[in-house]
Amino acid sequence: MENDHLFAPGHTACTGCGQALGVRLVLKAAGRNVITTDATGCLEVFSSAYPYSAWEVPWIHSLFENSAAVASGIEVALKVTGRLEQIKVIAQGGDGGTADIGLQALSGMFERGHDVLYVCYDNEAYMNTGVQRSGLTPYAARTTTSPPGRLSWGNARPKKDLPAIAAAHHIPYVATASVGYPYDLDKKVKKALSLGGPKYIQLHVPCPLGWAHEAALTIEIAKLAVQTGLYPLFEMENGVLSAVKKIAKPKPVEEYLKLQGRFRHLFQKEGGAEEIKTIQGIADENIQRYRLVG
Repeated sequence: MENDHLFAPGHTACTGCGQALGVRLVLKAAGRNVITTDATGCLEVFSSAYPYSAWEVPWIHSLFENSAAVASGIEVALKVTGRLEQIKVIAQGGDGGTADIGLQALSGMFERGHDVLYVCYDNEAYMNTGVQRSGLTPYAARTTTSPPGRLSWGNARPKKDLPAIAAAHHIPYVATASVGYPYDLDKKVKKALSLGGPKYIQLHVPCPLGWAHEAALTIEIAKLAVQTGLYPLFEMENGVLSAVKKIAKPKPVEEYLKLQGRFRHLFQKEGGAEEIKTIQGIADENIQRYRLVG
């Protein structure tokens, strides 16, 4: 990788923030000739405390729901002025701003065929407003709106399969990535930007605050999500699976869960072992579906 950081230090992200690392890696892969949009969320809050900015490329703050729509307008303007070949457009949002609040605008961007890369920083909850559940919160995770208790094991719904929703639009490129694998992310961002039309990358970014883990464990936890099969890394082109990151020997999901306070109740409450079996089943299904082993 080139030593050219386009996301400056000195911002106000938490220590160990996976999203701060993620955006730095995305911009490093993309280079200087980009215009970015960014939905309201953690990234916007910690990167742009007035009068300062961590962005060393053009950056536009959008509302929670319309990062994809704003990016679409920028793409059209560049196309009309004949500069789209020189300048790429990257839309950004968190998992709440992408999978829930901004899904309509994202689908519209896909349908209209705008030449935009959308990056979803997936930290699996609404972190900037108090760790509320989002559509990408995993099963059984503790959030402030899905607390475990006498009648609850935490979030009762499975994680929304947003890459499959994106792929169903038959856009040129869909990929999942992780800050635990920076070279894989670098390759996918560069590949996406080399293709015309709409592209979608969902980037797994651990959150020490919301996941209640030690800040020093961000990369280890990101890797364990992949190595257990809970966060498969793959690419889809024109709606068809084209590549996966293989796992030599899948690790049991307990190794991933036990490092995070949001899953602590699974190890403390009677009956937690059955819930962990359910989560292991989700990982096993991913391993089989994407042929992650072998």
